[in-house]
Amino acid sequence: MTTPGLMIAAPASGTGKTTVMLGLLRALTQDGVAVQPFKSGPDYIDPAFHRAASGRASFNLDSWAMDGGLIDAIVREGAGADMVIAEGSMGLYDGVASRGATGNGASADIARRMGWPVILVIDVSGQAQSAAATALGFRQLDPDVPFAGVILNRVASPRHERLVRRGLESVGIPVLGALPRRGDMVLPERHLGLVQAMEHPDLDRAIADYATFLRDHADLPAIRRAAARGEVADHHAGKLPPPPAQRIAIARDAAFSFLYPHLLEGWARAGAQILPFSPLADEAPAADADLVWLPGGYPELHAGRIASAQTFLDGLRHHAQSRPVHGECGGYMVLGDALIDKAGQHHAMAGLLGLVTSHAQRRMHLGYRHAQLLAPIAALDAGTRLRGHEFHYSTIVAQTDAPLAHVTDADGVPVAETGSHRGPITGSFFHMIAPAS
Repeated sequence: MTTPGLMIAAPASGTGKTTVMLGLLRALTQDGVAVQPFKSGPDYIDPAFHRAASGRASFNLDSWAMDGGLIDAIVREGAGADMVIAEGSMGLYDGVASRGATGNGASADIARRMGWPVILVIDVSGQAQSAAATALGFRQLDPDVPFAGVILNRVASPRHERLVRRGLESVGIPVLGALPRRGDMVLPERHLGLVQAMEHPDLDRAIADYATFLRDHADLPAIRRAAARGEVADHHAGKLPPPPAQRIAIARDAAFSFLYPHLLEGWARAGAQILPFSPLADEAPAADADLVWLPGGYPELHAGRIASAQTFLDGLRHHAQSRPVHGECGGYMVLGDALIDKAGQHHAMAGLLGLVTSHAQRRMHLGYRHAQLLAPIAALDAGTRLRGHEFHYSTIVAQTDAPLAHVTDADGVPVAETGSHRGPITGSFFHMIAPAS
């Protein structure tokens, strides 16, 4: 693959790179450019916004969790596009202390590996020529990370823009856009980040507004020219992860949506049947499914509806009598005896695991996870090593079943949230990203 690409990154979270990303995707798509989006890091919300903006599925690329063959296999999904745009996470060089499969999880790892020049989105609020020092530091910290230029965000006035541009011109850094301060250019958020794309009240209009904003204040032709062609190994170099079963019933709705796109793609490419169903619509999983998979999401916001979804719960329990069920994070909580919402109200769940979780006792759990299975997850045998990510605010009140895995963080420190299993019923708080080599 030699599709030209770019990385939209920033010095830190909250600088506006997602707004820039969505605006660019939509504006270029409107111009007839087939743009393939990617997301650096384990964020499972942004890819759905990318898809809404570009019309193409977006995939995560993660240098800590994925080996080189898997990264290459995922990037090959962009074959046939005119251009690649990847969105970074946090700051460009932010990652964990310990190196993983191909890096420490920083967006810079992906830009370096793929040869995609970085466009740095800088929030210039409260500074002028000093912004040049920030940009210069990011350009020079690692000479192997290609650097295209900057887009200035939250510019206060034409005079402010002139001052910032003057500083950047003095060090030879191109300015590819200057976005005026706009209080309405903010996507709604909740405790795990952005509100999901499917829940946004008028997402298409919002993205169209971002596209117009970028057209008016960024140099789209210069941005396209800045893209560089990255080299990806041939199709024998790596494969997407294989499916854990042949017929997989997957819960898909506003309560269950956090499943990495490359897993779904890999399972489907390998011939698995993906059988979606909606617990919120009180649908039972397919009767002929070999495996039921409940992804993460926001079941705590819909606990009352889930508790009263008798067709879903009965179907899930019937399946569990003879075939495996797996839940990740929110899906894991639904497999338990009860879920306590942030108001302290108890909601009876499926009762397939002896687990009670609470959002009334909030505590953030965040970070990469390495897990070695102590029991199988469907076709994933005991002993299988997995890399994944955990992000939630729930607290375990009770857990009576055997641990599912030995789990550590990225630095090898044991983690108390081991998941649990009861016969073929398994669950974990970590979201699987890839098998570990």
